[in-house]
Amino acid sequence: MKRRLAREIAVQSLYQMEMNEVGAAEAVEMLLTEAAEDNEAEIVIKDVPAMRSYVLELVQGTSEHKEAIDGLLTDYLKGWQMSRLSRVDRQILRMGAFEMIFREDVPAKVAVNEAIELSKHFGTDESGKFVNGVLGRMIQDVEQLKSRLS
Repeated sequence: MKRRLAREIAVQSLYQMEMNEVGAAEAVEMLLTEAAEDNEAEIVIKDVPAMRSYVLELVQGTSEHKEAIDGLLTDYLKGWQMSRLSRVDRQILRMGAFEMIFREDVPAKVAVNEAIELSKHFGTDESGKFVNGVLGRMIQDVEQLKSRLS
């Protein structure tokens, strides 16, 4: 299973949840169905159960910890407010923070790098630098953050 593709689908699902006020499972199903219909997403078709499971873990985890994550991100945004961020950047930052702090199977540096790549793919020209700046500051305190939230 390609985790990058799973993360792309997860970010789109989180965005879908915010835009259309749907639940995690419904948003994931919509995106997985759409991805399976795209020829470029053959991996989804071959590995649907593992992909669905991983995407759902990311989406549900990010959603369940959204308040705590938003509180943390607010401390690291330096001059920005969560409500002023683009919806895409906000979802990528949330998921990146979720993976850094709440997922034991994802090294913090990997979570940051993946978030940067997602922001370059889905965001604006400046999104990659912005996400790198915010999560880069956060990674310095990741062990303290983990112990504070667990």
